[in-house]
Amino acid sequence: MKNELRIAAGMVASAALVGYAAMSMISPASSADASSRPPACAAPTSPIGQPATSPSGAASPSDGPVAAQPAPLKPTTITTIEQAYYCIFDNYYSGSVLDDRILLVRAFAALTQELQRRGLDQSQATMPALTGRKDADWAAFSGAYEKIAAKLPEDSALRQAVAEATLQGMVAALGDNHANWSRLPQQRSLLGLKFSGLRPDGTDPAITAPIFVTAVAPDSGAESAGIKPGDEVVAVNGVPLILNGIVSDGVVDWVKTASPGQPVQFTLRRPVTGKTFTTIVNPVMFPQAEPKVETKLLPGDIAYVTIPGFYPGVAEQVLDAIADLRRNTTLRGIIFDLRGNGGGSGAELVRLLGAFVHGKTTSYWCDVRDHCTANHPDDTVPLLNLPLVALTDRNCASACDSFASTVKDLHLGTLVGTRTAGLVSGPTLPYLLDDNSELTLPSLHEIGANREIINTIGVAPDYLAPMTAADLSAGRDPGVAKALTLLR
Repeated sequence: MKNELRIAAGMVASAALVGYAAMSMISPASSADASSRPPACAAPTSPIGQPATSPSGAASPSDGPVAAQPAPLKPTTITTIEQAYYCIFDNYYSGSVLDDRILLVRAFAALTQELQRRGLDQSQATMPALTGRKDADWAAFSGAYEKIAAKLPEDSALRQAVAEATLQGMVAALGDNHANWSRLPQQRSLLGLKFSGLRPDGTDPAITAPIFVTAVAPDSGAESAGIKPGDEVVAVNGVPLILNGIVSDGVVDWVKTASPGQPVQFTLRRPVTGKTFTTIVNPVMFPQAEPKVETKLLPGDIAYVTIPGFYPGVAEQVLDAIADLRRNTTLRGIIFDLRGNGGGSGAELVRLLGAFVHGKTTSYWCDVRDHCTANHPDDTVPLLNLPLVALTDRNCASACDSFASTVKDLHLGTLVGTRTAGLVSGPTLPYLLDDNSELTLPSLHEIGANREIINTIGVAPDYLAPMTAADLSAGRDPGVAKALTLLR
């Protein structure tokens, strides 16, 4: 049976997730007896966005489980942390061989750092001796945690912050870009701006100055303030966003979490004029456009198709758009613009790849012992039989990483732009914890068709054509220009 690819682009609630009864804020230390553990973390029956296979083994056009309204959040407790601890061992890619001390040391470090930040460090906040036996080590850890929690002020917000820091530290110990813990849906910026080098997962490790505006949302505060793509960020609220190659996390927080009534001052330089100016952006709720495929015919009878994400139905939209162009034109090639494509449904990925190749391995999913299963395209999709150029950048992530690696490994086309994000750990499931938060974990790791690791590295383009601030400001697109040269 063919494998259907699911590459996570975010964490979404599923109707298959169920809640738990409320737990007390401080629960007894767990014993080594598995019967004393809290209920296991709950998961949907298939990865979100990944439909079940049809009897033939081909991907179903269904977009998978229907998202449910998230249940009200409850306090995060030591029971929640214990649930996440065992959920990692039971479901994470390397959980079966994972040393529990990696998780517990990082969690305890995060706990004590949160205490220090709040001026509440305790003399008894000492990491207990660990043995490498996960049940015994959890009992020691939870006992120490409870003693610390018992001496905290009776402040629910404080106790929640301490618990959150502990659990975040535990998950961060995995060092996996598809392992996340979240209590709330990802907050969108109310400024209406996107910037080079600032991605949904954080700062691009390859970020360089200047940081510049890559997109301005219609009807946003940024549009009203006169900001345009290509404007270089000199300062935010008078503070440089990047200095000596180091990005200021505090300034990034201003940009990402600005709320109505909290205007943000930008000092910008516009390359096309060379002028530096200051403007105020008022955060406002603005219409968030649904992602959609856009197409146009470029000189030389080249189809240009923007694919903003691998959302449900996108493959059919792309193929229909190309078919529409072909009704009146003999196409000579296709440009897929994948810049800014943050990934999405693997079912859409395998269907779109099926328009370019049949019967080949596109990638592998591997367990911790390197037992790998091959993934394949959807062979029911008719081949387009047209030359392809795919435009990539550092925001081409997850399923987009996967598409780019397949194009390169199987010589399906040419990559133009910059290296992709390298955020393609593996197929991911969200697990519900007792506080109604979600722990997202990859069960396998992905490698490319040539068995190369793409995660954390990305896919290098065949031709380097970065979009610069000067290009955006002047309305130039070096990626499209290079693609047209290659296809003519």
